[in-house]
Amino acid sequence: MDIQELNTEEYQVKYNNESRTISFVGSLRLSDLEETNPIVQLLNDVLTLEPDTITLNLRALKYLNSSGINMLSKFVIQVRRIKTVNLIVLASSEIPWQSKSLKNLQRLMPSLQLEVE
Repeated sequence: MDIQELNTEEYQVKYNNESRTISFVGSLRLSDLEETNPIVQLLNDVLTLEPDTITLNLRALKYLNSSGINMLSKFVIQVRRIKTVNLIVLASSEIPWQSKSLKNLQRLMPSLQLEVE
């Protein structure tokens, strides 16, 4: 799998195999499991590759509702259970929800690296 991508009018989620980065762009207003399933599948597919490090680049994600935060939290818990995968989350200090919500991911996985620019 070189690059896997999900594109809608509101958001894009893209995996880059070389950099082991999953990039989120736009606004994730997810209302139910049916809407989160394709993203969860992409995240799980990346985990099955068992890379040393996975980077979640959220710097271009302007909005994420509670369903999306819940989805990311579950992914962080999955990564924590594997124990061989490091997780880096790239965030933007200019997007208010990120500075408030992403620190909670470190509570779920203390070894998670949160890099806020």
